[in-house]
Amino acid sequence: MDLDSTMFFRAENSRENATREILNTVYEALQEKGYDPINQLAGYIISGDPAYITSHNNARGMIRKLERDELVEELVRSYLNK
Repeated sequence: MDLDSTMFFRAENSRENATREILNTVYEALQEKGYDPINQLAGYIISGDPAYITSHNNARGMIRKLERDELVEELVRSYLNK
């Protein structure tokens, strides 16, 4: 190990993974309850009202751990495959 070189650590990667996992879990919970997950997630992101997200499988509690801008960033990243 070279003690003169600087190691690069990217903490965002683990945060991105956590955001992705929460989105997938919430999506599945909405689907299981018979909701259109895309419409419900869009309603939540636009309004910030957690009532758009079911409490089934603690989906509402999980999504409230994230900032809405984190959700938008992950969705854009996923859409653009970056």
